[in-house]
Amino acid sequence: MADHWTETEANLTEGTKNITRAIKTFMEELEAVMFYQQRVDVTTDKELQEVFAHNRDEEIEHACMTLEWLRRNMDGWDKELKTYLFTSGSLLTVEEDATEGGSASSEGSNTSAGLGIGKLK
Repeated sequence: MADHWTETEANLTEGTKNITRAIKTFMEELEAVMFYQQRVDVTTDKELQEVFAHNRDEEIEHACMTLEWLRRNMDGWDKELKTYLFTSGSLLTVEEDATEGGSASSEGSNTSAGLGIGKLK
């Protein structure tokens, strides 16, 4: 992990060290998902393909658990995840709504969190 410190490790708080560990782990889990998905696509043995798909899904679970830890423990994640997750339509529209004082539950983003009437006047 020493190569992931951009600053002197001794000068970092334990919280920053844990965040760094979580982000690195998240990256590793996503990489594993990518590898397993590619192997699912190219493997011709049905049983091995099922094993790879199972392993991929386990890595997705691990990534989601780590993402939730980040949401709970690092500023910024909660707000951004609430803005973008579980929306439909254009993500750029969701961003526009969020940066123009709108909310993720506005009509343009079609979230399941609201009734989609946020822009009615």
